[in-house]
Amino acid sequence: MHAMTIGPGDTARVLGPLELHIGGVDRAPSTPKLLQLLAMLLIRPGKTVHVDSLVHELWNDTPPRSVRRTLHTYVHHLRRHLDPDGAGGLLVTSAPGYRLDIDAGVVDVSEFHRLHRLGRDLLDEGDNAAAAHAFRTALDLWSGPPLANIHCGPTLAAYTVYLLEHRRNARDLWIEAEIRAGNHREMLGVLRSLTTADPFDETLHAQLIRALGLSGRRSDALATFEWLRTRLEDELGVKPCAELRELHRELLSEGHPVR
Repeated sequence: MHAMTIGPGDTARVLGPLELHIGGVDRAPSTPKLLQLLAMLLIRPGKTVHVDSLVHELWNDTPPRSVRRTLHTYVHHLRRHLDPDGAGGLLVTSAPGYRLDIDAGVVDVSEFHRLHRLGRDLLDEGDNAAAAHAFRTALDLWSGPPLANIHCGPTLAAYTVYLLEHRRNARDLWIEAEIRAGNHREMLGVLRSLTTADPFDETLHAQLIRALGLSGRRSDALATFEWLRTRLEDELGVKPCAELRELHRELLSEGHPVR
């Protein structure tokens, strides 16, 4: 028997429900603890994950009395699930823990980060259309909340927050690139939807106000600013951020904000 390996068409997904496709078959287990264990190994592909980290994630502050033995049993079952033929090779015992022996490039989050970095570089270089395409492609990798089919312990919960922050940043930069590329009218519907869903997000409102101003809709841009200013002051007791106040001044003095 040959040890099971990851082939060129095999993939792992964490940007949505966890999936691990090997040979065209999704090998992600349905048992919650095994799925949680697999996720811990997948977020550090090719690297040893310490036993203590696994115990902390799976049981937090209430581990079972024979926790090492229980963890070893879970690893055994996960190894058999990943490789029903018993050849092994993917889930490796590697002191002081365990390692999923796959390349980071197999996991979708690796491609997301690559495209995110590419988009930032292109935006810095002024290639706005290419930057927008890179960010849009990165966002299209997402199929839902990260690790959506997993009951996350402390480590995985923190990891999902980290991923969502990066997704939010990629979204904001995508919109920025589209506006700079001259697609401000096309982004109005997207921005209306996003600001409705997140009415206190000042970055999104600033982008909406800019897009309205650049589209020749000065009165709508001013009305949007006043609506947000009122909500921020009445409900949160704060004033709009410096960027929004500057946009407001530009609208009043020039009729539209600068790009």
